[in-house]
Amino acid sequence: MSAVRKLVGQTAIYGLPTIVGRLLNYLLVPLYTYYLPPDKYGIVSELYAWVAVLMVLLTFGMETAFFKFFHDKEDKETVFRNSFLTVIGLNSVFYLLIIVFNQQIADVLLFSDHPEYIILLGAIVCIDAVSALPMAKLRSQFKAVRFSIIHSIVIVVNIGGNLIFLLFLMDPARPEEGVLFILIANLLSSSVKIIGTLSDYFKLKFTFNRELAKEMLWYAFPLVIAGFAGIINEMLDRVILKHLLYAQEEYSLVQAEAQLGIYSACYKLAVLVTIGLQAYRYAAEPFFFANARVKGSNELFVRIMNYFVAVFCLLFLLVSLNIDIFKYFITNDAFWVGLNVVPILLMANVFYAIYLNQSIWYKLSGHTRFGAYIAIGGAAITIFINLLFIPIYGFWASAWATFIVYGVQMIASYLLGQKYYPIPYNLKKFFFYLGLAAGLFMLAYLVNLDPGDFSWQKFFFHNALILFYVGVVWFIEKPKLAKN
Repeated sequence: MSAVRKLVGQTAIYGLPTIVGRLLNYLLVPLYTYYLPPDKYGIVSELYAWVAVLMVLLTFGMETAFFKFFHDKEDKETVFRNSFLTVIGLNSVFYLLIIVFNQQIADVLLFSDHPEYIILLGAIVCIDAVSALPMAKLRSQFKAVRFSIIHSIVIVVNIGGNLIFLLFLMDPARPEEGVLFILIANLLSSSVKIIGTLSDYFKLKFTFNRELAKEMLWYAFPLVIAGFAGIINEMLDRVILKHLLYAQEEYSLVQAEAQLGIYSACYKLAVLVTIGLQAYRYAAEPFFFANARVKGSNELFVRIMNYFVAVFCLLFLLVSLNIDIFKYFITNDAFWVGLNVVPILLMANVFYAIYLNQSIWYKLSGHTRFGAYIAIGGAAITIFINLLFIPIYGFWASAWATFIVYGVQMIASYLLGQKYYPIPYNLKKFFFYLGLAAGLFMLAYLVNLDPGDFSWQKFFFHNALILFYVGVVWFIEKPKLAKN
């Protein structure tokens, strides 16, 4: 089996539950937008933005550090134990602070009447962070099937919990109950990962190798900075949008939360292009580390990037040219006023996916500080654009900030990578696929058939453009695919 096919196979194993799970979670959007008004959906979005931010801090780069040292060190059990104990200790301190100060935190986040949100959010993020290392251990041992089974059960519990709570237990006259039930369903599903990896907890010895810990923390610290700055790029808009709008006299708190809910629901359509990205990353990170020293690895990485760019540009076209269909996943048309930002966010997420695929260079080379530099630069731009323009343009500013930042990071990562860990990517093909996708999108909207409404004429025209793109890519890549 060729290396590319092996990566595809591993991605498929990881991807089956991951992609299906994300699709099913995506199908919760109609449920949420039906039972929750925009302001309450805005609350859910803000809370989960905080989960994403805290996960970066509370895993403290130990997943990637674990992969790096697992391959470099002979005593693999000590590597795992050091990583695991670091995360357990950090999360124990964090949750103690949540228990003590939950009301004060709720006041700052404008959830004064619901400190229980903070307690539940803290529990979710701590369980997810602590269970990340046993799950990473399964990936490092290429136990993709077991990993996938656990992940599948997590998905079933989460989906089932949401359906039961919202369909049968929630009082429609009290939509704030929906926020609470969503958090409880997540807490139950997150607990499955601990149950599925209990053997690692029972076998854990509380012995710590200080020298190894220093090495791992030194390696991981730039990744934490990079991860934190990266999550600022990804989530800052949903963390501060409500607060910046509420500071304006024309917005009440409910109106500000509604704007956040509208933006977040439309953002869900944009992340469709990255729905399989997590599955790919689960397989790709250990794959790239394992193949880094293999002869011809650079040529392998170039081929993977070619296919990667082509696929993500196709996903951009599928969603953007069929937005009149995809918008019905948002069941309440009160959210549809934000649909025009979706193409901007779609292309931003294409840039983000390419950037993540490129970022393996600084992990393989050990120059993890450059990941931090790129992310910090992006975070600075994100903060500047959002703080300056949200009060004027609302969530439009957030959409353009996302587009600009991911584009800049993609370019910066490429330029630095060519200097410190050169991989001869095919830039002509790279820009051709991006340009072709963007050009077909512009052509579709210049023709502008039945703007804003579905029609069969527009459907066939737009999807003919998509088929044209597929045909061009197949013509270019078919000879190479046959060899791989």
